[in-house]
Amino acid sequence: MQLERIRLSSLHQKVMSAEEACEFIQDGMTVGMSGFTRAGEAKAVPRALVERVRQSPIKINLMTGASLGNDLDKALTEAGLLARRMPFQVDNTLRKAINNGQVMFIDQHLSETVEQLRNHQLKLPDIAVIEAVAITEQGHIVPTTSVGNSASFAIFAKQVIIEINTLHLPELEGLHDIYIPSYRPSRLPLPLVKVDDRIGSTAIPIDPAKIVGIVFTNQADSFSTVSAPDADTDGIASHLVSFFREEVKQGRLAKNLSPLQAGIGNIANAVMMGLLNSEFTDMTMYSEVLQDSTFELIDAGKLKFASGSSITLSEPCYARVFGDLAKYKDKLVLRPQEISNHPEIVRRLGIIAVNTALEFDIYGNVNSTHVCGTRMMNGIGGSGDFARNAHYAIFVTKSIAKNGNISSVVPMVSHVDHTEHDVDILVTEQGLADLRGLAPRERAVQIINNCVHPDYRAQMLDYFERACERGGHTPHLMDEAFSWHVRLEQTGSMKG
Repeated sequence: MQLERIRLSSLHQKVMSAEEACEFIQDGMTVGMSGFTRAGEAKAVPRALVERVRQSPIKINLMTGASLGNDLDKALTEAGLLARRMPFQVDNTLRKAINNGQVMFIDQHLSETVEQLRNHQLKLPDIAVIEAVAITEQGHIVPTTSVGNSASFAIFAKQVIIEINTLHLPELEGLHDIYIPSYRPSRLPLPLVKVDDRIGSTAIPIDPAKIVGIVFTNQADSFSTVSAPDADTDGIASHLVSFFREEVKQGRLAKNLSPLQAGIGNIANAVMMGLLNSEFTDMTMYSEVLQDSTFELIDAGKLKFASGSSITLSEPCYARVFGDLAKYKDKLVLRPQEISNHPEIVRRLGIIAVNTALEFDIYGNVNSTHVCGTRMMNGIGGSGDFARNAHYAIFVTKSIAKNGNISSVVPMVSHVDHTEHDVDILVTEQGLADLRGLAPRERAVQIINNCVHPDYRAQMLDYFERACERGGHTPHLMDEAFSWHVRLEQTGSMKG
């Protein structure tokens, strides 16, 4: 029964255990693994590798699409396997190793990793480990619940290990759209002009001679830990819906809006949930991760099509979607992340990009990655791919954190991921600041009045007024600009 998943019979002889397959991974290799935001990662071979290095330590340079599920980043870190890691992660153990300097982490825009590999700015993977639902008659790989960077890893690598996960239904085949751009300088424009366009193949085209091992597995993806919307996220969603309503009224948006993109995590997912009770219908989504909110909107008849690079769901939503995949399949497509996040397409389609900020400042600069300017959280992910090119670049966050000891709006961000030039709209539960067409001083007034929590508003206004007295196009008190962060580290609170 398992061998039916390998439709090229000459590959049957390549079936082996995970322990045998992991022997192909040697010290110093660059390894490309499937997996994008806890979906579609190879599962058995990494675990077998962890067990192997307990006896014979090695180091690898690991590339993925984004974060791995099933605590694999934790296991790989604890085993001492990781010398370098890119381009995104969410694991607390790995995060500590990165911030301690034990693992060199390269934080990248998610659309750029494969492009830099293609142009030999990064070392090509020696070996790729890819989860699949099947292998076709041509020896091509049918991915599972994510595409991420898997296609290019498999194409670029000298050797390929495939994990066929029989837990995934064969009906996943046909969900994917694998398109690989041609090489510069003769590259053609990407022929995607509508969210539901299909421009590639349904499997990853590789030379089957590169396949050195095939491992059968039967293990689920990690479920997302989505929290229910709360009063604050409902407030953020309400402000955004009101903004969209006014944009439609002014003729700047169609009644079905523009294609939506939402960053990962509770806040962005909850904000998308806010569209359930809006008047907007016939919507589309062009995003990276298709989360619970995507399928809630589909089930409510609000969303007619969603394009992404992975599907990451809570356990109840996972059971509902994959228990009745036929209901959703004609409304979905999964693409390589260099296509889902491609700046040309983001600008062409006029994406409404909604991403989450750790903090932003009074002029609209956004920090998505570093706590107090130095400690990496997860990574920039795809937010920069979308923000610079979106029709609306929107960043959302709750106005305070840690029981009010942290203000998410600060005089100057401690680390800049998105400059004021790439940010159109900022939203907290307090309100919405529309920054389009405003000079820095005008931006500051909008942000202070609409986004700052009342507990910090007088303190922020005092800073801004004194900075304006000192002068400048973008007024700052350089001796005080990071005083809020310093006070937080010294006293545990930003309050003055």
